[in-house]
Amino acid sequence: MDWGNVTAEELVDALKEVEWSMPPRPLAEFFAKFTIPKSRAKWNSRFKCNLYYYRTNYFILVTLILVIGFIRNPLALIAVSLAGLSVACLNDSFAVAVSDRLTRLARRVSPPLAAKSGVRGRPLKGTVHICGRDRRYIISCIFAISALLWFLSSAFITVFGALAVGITLSWAHASFRTPNLKARLNSFREEFRAVWRGYSNA
Repeated sequence: MDWGNVTAEELVDALKEVEWSMPPRPLAEFFAKFTIPKSRAKWNSRFKCNLYYYRTNYFILVTLILVIGFIRNPLALIAVSLAGLSVACLNDSFAVAVSDRLTRLARRVSPPLAAKSGVRGRPLKGTVHICGRDRRYIISCIFAISALLWFLSSAFITVFGALAVGITLSWAHASFRTPNLKARLNSFREEFRAVWRGYSNA
């Protein structure tokens, strides 16, 4: 595969189609040989080849730096989790599933309190409720708590700082790691598989 002629859109499409479940490349190979690219065209080809070949390593690197950031600032993890939960609850099936689990938990812990608070197992027809309350009210409360925690914990600095460090390190590695023969052969194999899948589906 001539990586110099691969556009950014084609690279993104290729990364969407490849298997991300494959194990990362060994560290001895990951840190084997670094050189400065001699031209912009060489850098362009090298960067795309390395990004494709070491994709799992870069994903793990960014995730590891995020984990380190959350370990140093646990409150930021709670803020991010609550923000994710509030967004996920916008999905009807997810909100109903959360409501069912919370309802079962409330009835198991304290049935009288659950009955007094109006917790219902099934939402009203045409609406989505979480534990008997309007979903919009629950999402607003979760989002407000999340926003407060984002402010108090400086979660923006933790999250975006970790992402910036992880992406910068990945960019530097992809720019200066000399592609080996194995990486080139792998790209040819992946290209052959893509062509074969297209031929088989035709």
